[in-house]
Amino acid sequence: MTYRETLDFLYAQLPMYHRVGASAFKKDLTNTIALCEHLGQPQRQFRSIHVGGTNGKGSVSHMLAAVCQSAGLRTGLYISPHYKDFRERIKVNGRYITQGCVVDFVRQHRDALERIQPSFFEMCVAMAFDHFAREKVDVAIIEVGLGGRLDSTNIITPLLSIITNISLDHINMLGDTLPAIAFEKAGIIKPGVPVLIGETHPESAPVFEKKAAECESPIAFADRHYQALEQDGGGLALTESTFDVLKNGQVFLRDLRVDAAGPYLS
Repeated sequence: MTYRETLDFLYAQLPMYHRVGASAFKKDLTNTIALCEHLGQPQRQFRSIHVGGTNGKGSVSHMLAAVCQSAGLRTGLYISPHYKDFRERIKVNGRYITQGCVVDFVRQHRDALERIQPSFFEMCVAMAFDHFAREKVDVAIIEVGLGGRLDSTNIITPLLSIITNISLDHINMLGDTLPAIAFEKAGIIKPGVPVLIGETHPESAPVFEKKAAECESPIAFADRHYQALEQDGGGLALTESTFDVLKNGQVFLRDLRVDAAGPYLS
């Protein structure tokens, strides 16, 4: 099998949400569990941080991966969707999974893929977990694909769960109110595992606090402790932004420069 033939097989055999709609969204974790059992439970062979939310989870995942890698940790990163190359989804220390590894995964496990019939996303998650285990990463940053409670990534027990923020998205599958969506996102909170919430919202905060209490998980809301104030440089900087970061009302980091133009990109 060539790399192109492998991708053709995956796209043809395994339904994708953007092609077939809600039927690609599985209402349970059965397929992911079965596939990872076939692979020898790779998700138990590395530490992880689980990142969910409506907006910003991709950016947070990339930044966390960069921080971990800079600290000397061999770092895996799983994100979705990809933009140009399928391999963007799975990285170790910033390097894409090789075409050969993608081909080998499908070739070696094709019988199981055809027997279990996982969705495209379920296959991607299993491939990522298998790759991270084989690469012996110190930690993997795992971005939730859709929702949280029933998302295929939600078979890990991470060191930390992060939920960036909540707004109305995928209401046909997650619910049409903020509390309903927050309930689905809160599904990544695991017993005893700390959870960090990015923003406090009066409709979603009680949902997260209730779930954390049920799981006996320490919970913190970032915006209750930290604030980033963009410095006014007298005009729009096209290459970077500068912030003063406050912790509990006191300057914690001064003149923090970020290689992004404007607070929304930072």
